[in-house]
Amino acid sequence: MTGPDTAASLQRGDNARRNVIILAVCQALAMSGSSLVMTISALAGKMLAADPALATLPMALQFTTTMLTTIPASLLMGRIGRRAGFTLGQAFGALGAGVACWALFEGRFLWFAVGSALLGVHNAFWQYYRFAAADTASEEFRAKAISYVLTGGVLAAFLGPQLSKATFDLFEPVHFAGGYVGVIGLSMLTIVLLQFIRIPKPPRARPGAPAGRPLLEIIRQPTFLVAVFAAMVGYSVMTLVMQATPLAMEFCGFGFIDTATVIQWHVLGMFAPSFITGHLIKRIGVINVILIGTLCNFAAMAINLSGIEFYNFWTSLVLLGVGWNFMFIGGTTLVTEAYRPEEQSRVQAFNDFLVFGCVSIAAFGSGVLQAEFGWAAVNMTLAVPVFAVFLASVWYRTRQAAAPAA
Repeated sequence: MTGPDTAASLQRGDNARRNVIILAVCQALAMSGSSLVMTISALAGKMLAADPALATLPMALQFTTTMLTTIPASLLMGRIGRRAGFTLGQAFGALGAGVACWALFEGRFLWFAVGSALLGVHNAFWQYYRFAAADTASEEFRAKAISYVLTGGVLAAFLGPQLSKATFDLFEPVHFAGGYVGVIGLSMLTIVLLQFIRIPKPPRARPGAPAGRPLLEIIRQPTFLVAVFAAMVGYSVMTLVMQATPLAMEFCGFGFIDTATVIQWHVLGMFAPSFITGHLIKRIGVINVILIGTLCNFAAMAINLSGIEFYNFWTSLVLLGVGWNFMFIGGTTLVTEAYRPEEQSRVQAFNDFLVFGCVSIAAFGSGVLQAEFGWAAVNMTLAVPVFAVFLASVWYRTRQAAAPAA
């Protein structure tokens, strides 16, 4: 016979699982649009820009507006709720894709950059899908919930690049415009699905009650520092190399279909491990998962530096995706241990502000590095930050192991 507490617990568990399923589908649609844009943005930018070094500028602006929107997006959702906030974000996605599509028809690089910037606002909202899954999950289920939501990217690995191939010449002779029409459709479908999630607003302090610890106190914790450092570097080095890949492959004589195939497998590498990442975190610990991610990034760098054949691009981009998965999910899981419920909006916002601030710098530098110094320089740039994460993770693991004896 079950009591009221047991029944309420079961209901919360069912609600958490339903949210995870819906958010995983929404993640799949959002990442399909994102992988589609990743495949075509640099090439479209190069087509429109007067200087090839500016080819990745629109994507860099996209990451910059993502960074600038992370804090207001999180604080806004703290007031109006996840569902309303996510819906607003998807509306920005449809608007940004529409502007980018129009710019391609008109041949206007500046407006293409504006559309990309609006897509960055859209990205800032859906990046919180992973935290939204954790909001209603039990402590035992939290790492798996975050991981399961990101499994939606597996569908995106196929849907996004396939859409880019199918829409490449949809409006011939205006290449790539069809891809942005696809993003509009994905955003509208996501808006419909989002109406079925049920996530309560985070608790707010009563008048006169403490609103949680000062932000500076929270972010000085070793747990927060290692978590955000892992996610920051994992996402940034992935962006740096992935953004330059279409340009490097074009320079090496590969066609658009080859590039789309490599990006497709890269996105699969990013998200397919999510089926097991949560289990690995529970089994071997979050720090060990982050460490494996750093090793995957080193392997990707070595393969890219060893040659410029198709299999070099393909294999390294898959490993780069796996490295991102372990470092980003590991960092996201670890950061949830650094805050209390009443602190989550501020801490999540600051975490993503730092992550996407670093990512925007990587996106700005990617095109310049590739145009001015070449593919080898792009890859060697990741060595120092990834090694720094490796050392920080080893230090944190040693510190945690020594804590009980202190």
